[in-house]
Amino acid sequence: MCSMYGSFRVLLQVLSAQLLCVWVLGSELTFELPDNAKQCFYEDIIIGTKCTLEFQVVTGGHYDVDCRLEDPEGTTLYKEMKKQYDSFTFTAAKNGTYKFCFSNEFSTFTHKTVYFDFQVGDDPPLFPNENRVTALTQMESACVSIHEALKSVIDYQTHFRLREAQGRSRAEDLNTRVAFWSIGEAIILLVVSISQVVLLRSFFSDRKTTTTRVGS
Repeated sequence: MCSMYGSFRVLLQVLSAQLLCVWVLGSELTFELPDNAKQCFYEDIIIGTKCTLEFQVVTGGHYDVDCRLEDPEGTTLYKEMKKQYDSFTFTAAKNGTYKFCFSNEFSTFTHKTVYFDFQVGDDPPLFPNENRVTALTQMESACVSIHEALKSVIDYQTHFRLREAQGRSRAEDLNTRVAFWSIGEAIILLVVSISQVVLLRSFFSDRKTTTTRVGS
């Protein structure tokens, strides 16, 4: 009975740690960025906290966007122009609100779909109430391994979903271009055929001649 209670307690700790990871570690969002637009996000960070900003343009135009990251005093920590995807890791040197912006102001007609993941701090310990001096039990070691494997699975799933969305967008764009090109070729072929028929008929049509008599 005690062993069953212990196993149940360990499982509850694993679930609570998973929920804590989702709640604590920054932001993850996919949003629409219209043409000639700029979108900014803000995050309160404590000094000494390690952070990672990762972004990727999923759909739109040439799949590029401008990105800029500033500290609470407005100093630029990261700036890239027309990037499809990138990742930047830094350690907060000041307390305050950090701002990161995505800009599509250079685009006149196309809007973009942008994904970003802003991770703040390290993962909380899986067993925060356990004495770290003592060795982990076999059940706890297995839970830690499962926890790390699930984190890797989530990361892989996110990247594969982004790749699938980007590939689908490119395939639909290519399909639209092929359809328009086929329609244009069909119209040109029809016009050329009609022109050839009219031209050939003009060669074989009877021409009326006018005879004029000159009297003496």
